[in-house]
Amino acid sequence: MVIVPAYGQVSAVTRNGSVNTSSAKTRAKPPTSAAQTTAAPMPAPKVEHITVSQHIPLTANGVTNLTPGGGLMPPQTAPRSQSGLTRDFIAKQAPTANIAALVADLPGVNFSSQDPFGLTGNNMTMRGMTQAQIGYLFEGAPMADPINYQPYSSMMVDSENLGSVTVSQGSPDLDAPLYNAVGGQITATEINPSHKQRGFVDLAGGTHSANKEFIRYETGDIGNTGIRGFVSFSHTSYNNWRGPGGLFRYHIDSKFVKEWGDGNSISAIFSFNRQQQTSWRSPTLSQWNKYGDSFNYAGSFTQGDPTFYGLQITNMNAETVILPSHFTLTKNLKLHVTPYFEHQFGPSNAGESIPTTGGYMGTQRYDSLVGIPTGNGSVLTEGVDPWDQKSGSLNMSLDWTRGHNKLSVGYWYNYTSHQELSTFRQVYADGSYSNSPIIDATNGRILTGYDLNFKQQVNTLFIADTLNLLHDRLTLSAGFRAAMVSRTGTNNVPGADPYYKAGNYFEPLPQFAASFKITPHDQIFVNGTTAFRAPASVEAYSQIFDPNNSHAVEQPGSLKPEYSIGEEIGFRHSGFVNVAVSLFNLNMTNHQVTSMNYIPGTTQLISEPINIGGQTSRGIQAEIGLRRWHHISPYFSGQYLHATMDNNYNAGGGNYLPTAGKIAVESPKFTGAIGLNYDDGRFFGNFALRYVDSQYTTFMDDEKIPSYITSDITLGYRMKKLGPAKAPQIQLNIMNIGDNHYLSGGSSFTSNAHPVNTVAGGLYKSSTGGASTSAPIYLVGGAFAAMVSVSAGF
Repeated sequence: MVIVPAYGQVSAVTRNGSVNTSSAKTRAKPPTSAAQTTAAPMPAPKVEHITVSQHIPLTANGVTNLTPGGGLMPPQTAPRSQSGLTRDFIAKQAPTANIAALVADLPGVNFSSQDPFGLTGNNMTMRGMTQAQIGYLFEGAPMADPINYQPYSSMMVDSENLGSVTVSQGSPDLDAPLYNAVGGQITATEINPSHKQRGFVDLAGGTHSANKEFIRYETGDIGNTGIRGFVSFSHTSYNNWRGPGGLFRYHIDSKFVKEWGDGNSISAIFSFNRQQQTSWRSPTLSQWNKYGDSFNYAGSFTQGDPTFYGLQITNMNAETVILPSHFTLTKNLKLHVTPYFEHQFGPSNAGESIPTTGGYMGTQRYDSLVGIPTGNGSVLTEGVDPWDQKSGSLNMSLDWTRGHNKLSVGYWYNYTSHQELSTFRQVYADGSYSNSPIIDATNGRILTGYDLNFKQQVNTLFIADTLNLLHDRLTLSAGFRAAMVSRTGTNNVPGADPYYKAGNYFEPLPQFAASFKITPHDQIFVNGTTAFRAPASVEAYSQIFDPNNSHAVEQPGSLKPEYSIGEEIGFRHSGFVNVAVSLFNLNMTNHQVTSMNYIPGTTQLISEPINIGGQTSRGIQAEIGLRRWHHISPYFSGQYLHATMDNNYNAGGGNYLPTAGKIAVESPKFTGAIGLNYDDGRFFGNFALRYVDSQYTTFMDDEKIPSYITSDITLGYRMKKLGPAKAPQIQLNIMNIGDNHYLSGGSSFTSNAHPVNTVAGGLYKSSTGGASTSAPIYLVGGAFAAMVSVSAGF
């Protein structure tokens, strides 16, 4: 093992195995001075010597400048398409950026921004798969909502504490505690606490009254206990860049580690998030063409107007505990145990006018509402959705190594409960609303559109075997995973049909992979993988009602699980120039498109899963990154994607639309990014340019958004020391430097935007049923924003 000091600098590996510092103008000679640090030789035919230079000042934020591509291309050896990023890149982005925003430059990733600061309100796809089809792991625990699979990545971790992110574009790990990752996996890790007592402060401010205050304290080694840890706190707020309102966020991270013996460790990770935001309003294409950025919620209150911004509030709260533990039982036997618990809760609010008489609770009509005058015929209300979700799990695996073979077996159990009782609160003349829910005078119950109680249990078993041959040049691995998901849901609203619904899923998931090292710096790989996703969202099991309608405005969706079979073949080269290329093919059955749309007549978004049948996605992705050369590290990534629907879409009522062969929604043909990083130890900068091709938002390919280009830039200056401050620096981040105004992606997806002939020859005008309308709604990309941050260690 080669150990590199935390803040050193490593250069490219030469043919004879020595390593030159990247700032040297000529090739370095083997070290002859004790001042130079050289790694001990490994018992192998070729010895690689690592020369470390300390002329770069210590950085308090973890930048080492060791990763090729400016932190965007860390070495990968997994037999699958895999990319990543390290502190070298993370620390130079805006301190508000979340995980989804940070991976936007990686191949295959299409990041749909609404928030220029990258904190929230965003969406992401990979190879045409939405983020609800991508597994998110944080320190070994799944962080996405276990039912609708939205990752809510702004709640996970502060970027100052984020150590690394790895993106697997095509398949999840066999032992990953996931049951939705048909589109790949994103794995994030937190920084490890230092062995020395120290701290870090980051203060930032910018356009739109943005500000963030972050402080972290690290205990260092606590006596002889083998325990060390850190605790951090942050506050973030800003005004929405378009429309009224804004956001505030309070966040706590902590991590404590206990290590002993040979590879034994227990970590205790805790996070708390309290977040509230005024929602952005999503336009249709015609509304965007007419109003542009001006299509927003109302900035002042008018009696009876449900679009007042003060009624459009979303709360994202979470408490998370993760306990990753690793034990060396014998020389050849290791046990890994990760228990975790997560509590996520709202509420999410939206305005709506409801009838004072003659409205509906479920399918039952009410005559009046308690305490609500009947004179005006309707009353403006605040729809409050206090969703509450708890999830506890235990993930275990056992590794047995003998010679060149490693056998792994594991088990994962998860239990999730979800309660959701929507209520309506009367809005007063000043725009505030009552603390008490409105009561249906007919039956004396709280007026609601859905009263959901949902429970889920997951049991997963896996076995995998890895064999290394030809002096570890050839690696063969195969495994089998059996996933069992059991769900039950009730909707205690009068007339709900069904009141009770259950879903049980069993899926066998085999995988195979092989890799071969042609040279120490060249690798080829091939794999075949399978994955599945249980139906997304509670709405797949329950009807959703509204007081303005005598029937359900949302019917249960398809309960068939999504299943994928993928193949990849790829090549990697590492060295001064780092290259990764892969070809992929993905076939899916019961592909479920997640559509976020407004309940008719309201400003409340709900998730609507749409089963479009089969889909085939094929393409090629590539990335190139250079090690530092004269303080410069360039990076390039790109993807070509051809994703098509395999079936004609059943629009209901016997209407089948000729969608077979149509380009799939959210599947831009070309995406690409260019990155350029400069860092001489004092002055540093980063430039990123991203291109996203046009994207369809209807299954008939009769409406799409145009392609767009965005670019960001970072400029900064770093000092060695300033009084008690260690490695203080000032950093300027400018997002969307061209102030491009664009639609970044779809929010809802429909069968067609214009009348179309069915397969049978009839004329079909628009989508029917559920919350769908004929016009998709869109995410508006974040415009220009800038942020200055000052940070230092202590």
